[in-house]
Amino acid sequence: MAANVETMMYVREKPWHGLGTMVEEAPTSADALRLAGLDWTVDKKNIQVCGGAKIVNYKANVRSSDGAVLGVVTDRYRIVQNAEAFAFTDSLIDGEVHYETAGSLQGGKKIWLLAKLPETEIVGDKTEPYLCFTNTHDGSGAIRVCMTPIRVVCNNTLNFALNSAKRAWAVRHTGDIQAKLHEARVCLDMANKYMDGLGEYADQMANTTVTDERIKAILDEMFPVTEDMSDREKRNAKKVKDEYMVCYFAPDIAKFMGTAWGALNAMSDMVSHNAPRRQTANYRENNWGRIMDGHAMMDKMASLLAGVGTK
Repeated sequence: MAANVETMMYVREKPWHGLGTMVEEAPTSADALRLAGLDWTVDKKNIQVCGGAKIVNYKANVRSSDGAVLGVVTDRYRIVQNAEAFAFTDSLIDGEVHYETAGSLQGGKKIWLLAKLPETEIVGDKTEPYLCFTNTHDGSGAIRVCMTPIRVVCNNTLNFALNSAKRAWAVRHTGDIQAKLHEARVCLDMANKYMDGLGEYADQMANTTVTDERIKAILDEMFPVTEDMSDREKRNAKKVKDEYMVCYFAPDIAKFMGTAWGALNAMSDMVSHNAPRRQTANYRENNWGRIMDGHAMMDKMASLLAGVGTK
């Protein structure tokens, strides 16, 4: 398991990121958190310097299970506990929406809960939409939701930034049941809008011709080679381009060959699955974070493809 990824669970089938321990069922958010080892709380504690003097206006967020300090926050910061952060998500759960994974990153500073929505089709391919809910305890952010659709045939993520719909948004935390129901409806509405927008975008890109020369020019712009670069840097740039082309000619992308959608899926394949040039201990964790939050190379590829001609 990747460094800094603590205990986590997944239901029935191993998720695309390949991490976790299987459990049979997690029907509620509380059960999902318990099975993932996230049924702990966070308390604000006074901070003292050597000699015992108290640091005014600041507190340490401390985990109840082991005393780990998760972050330093101001007095005004309000802790949202794991259980209450995701309580509203239970309103999403029915026969077709269910929790897939839950876990923590960065030593408990960030936790997540992943829900799978009903399968759909994007340009004829089976696609599984996921809603990822995250909460932080280091003072860095609020309760956040992001969409991550997965193309089933190759497990490629399709989390492109769209002008027509948001892929990520924040939700309010309240204890009122009606407000929780409202936030659940908002999340489903935003998720549906994103999937509708993605379907329209994919159809447009699948009907947009891209020549091999155009692909080469885009790769040269994304991974340039200049005279002042070292031989190692030049080799690395060439290696990335070669890796991309291997993905571009993969069998699962063959039906989109010569189109902008094929080019985008090749980039998704490369950033989702290829081994890194430097094997760091927390590569898989960081790569999953980029996949959830959006990957710069995928968005840049989409931007560069935007101006090509249509069939």
